[in-house]
Amino acid sequence: MDWNSLRQNLEPKLIDAGLKLLTALVIWIIGRLIIRFLVNVVANGMDKRKIDSTLVRYMRNTASVLFTVLLGLAIAGFLGIETTSFAAFIAAFGLAVGAAWSGMLANFAAGAFLVVLRPFKSGDFISGGGITGTVEEIGMFVTTINTPDNVRTFVGNNKLFSDNIQNYSANPSRRVDLTAPLARAEDPNAVIAKLQAGLAAIPNVLKDPAPSVTILTFTSWGCILAVRPNCHTDHYWQVYFDTNELIRKTLGTAGFPPAEVRLTA
Repeated sequence: MDWNSLRQNLEPKLIDAGLKLLTALVIWIIGRLIIRFLVNVVANGMDKRKIDSTLVRYMRNTASVLFTVLLGLAIAGFLGIETTSFAAFIAAFGLAVGAAWSGMLANFAAGAFLVVLRPFKSGDFISGGGITGTVEEIGMFVTTINTPDNVRTFVGNNKLFSDNIQNYSANPSRRVDLTAPLARAEDPNAVIAKLQAGLAAIPNVLKDPAPSVTILTFTSWGCILAVRPNCHTDHYWQVYFDTNELIRKTLGTAGFPPAEVRLTA
């Protein structure tokens, strides 16, 4: 067979294959746009019905993945690939991957439990899985947390779900726990009165529950006061630092002698 005959035989097939690939690409682009539109419509409808944002994001991610897989199968059928065997191959491959990466399935299941049981939601300040920060999103496999120093951290859902979770945003207020060491000769009642008056002037310190200043314990060089104001979680660090500054000023500028710390070998 000469070159001209080979070209005449191949050209229609190549043109047909090229048109199919181009059509498949167009179908993929349009399909992705439609999927994104439908997912956004459903998510916006859930938002209007005041459904929790954590559940909305989880359902959005899950639906997007499932519809994308169906779109891929449809394009494979359009290109002439046997979708039945292709689906069986995907199922077998999924089982193999699932056996090898069982942790991924565990993370997926844990993510579903986190959404259903709701120990926390997006926007809550939590501690779990060795990470403390604000929850950005509960995904299919990982939960996104922004730490206080603004580092985005991804924690596996299974690790988070199997660990102890502290939700600092669940209650309306949070207590700041600080201590103030006094010299042995100092009258603690006078210091307590000054600290209580100072706490009332710190912004965002709650009146109910009222802040407390009490004697925590005694040492050989003097007593230690427990200084405990209450505030909203959003104001915790501001109240924490302001209270520390109050303790420093009260003990340093009000004529109270510094506590004597004795070190022993």
